[in-house]
Amino acid sequence: MISKVGQIMLYVNNQDEAKEFWTEKVGFSVISEEDNGQGMRWIEIAPTKEAETSIILQDKEFIAKMSPELNLGTPSLMFSSEDLDNLYSDLSNKNVTVGEIVNMPPGRVFNFADSENNYFAVMEIK
Repeated sequence: MISKVGQIMLYVNNQDEAKEFWTEKVGFSVISEEDNGQGMRWIEIAPTKEAETSIILQDKEFIAKMSPELNLGTPSLMFSSEDLDNLYSDLSNKNVTVGEIVNMPPGRVFNFADSENNYFAVMEIK
């Protein structure tokens, strides 16, 4: 039985730009950064160092060569925020592309794009 989601692989074209986006614009922390010296580099990020689920920034080109059968598309991720309005303003002020805040049956939500134009969503939690 699966008990939780541990890590989500996010395949990116530029790991350094992705790391900068997630840490400097979204406010995530780098949990670990590893390089095996043979081209395999991964960067683990999360909203906090205590978060149960983290995102691993993987080099899309390297993974495509190593495992061509993998689906390297961007996962559809829904994040949560207790202060949606403040997050929306903060991302907007940092020149992050954000969509309008909309009301959905489970609550208010908006989407935002990373530096590679991948879109993610944030839902307000109360």
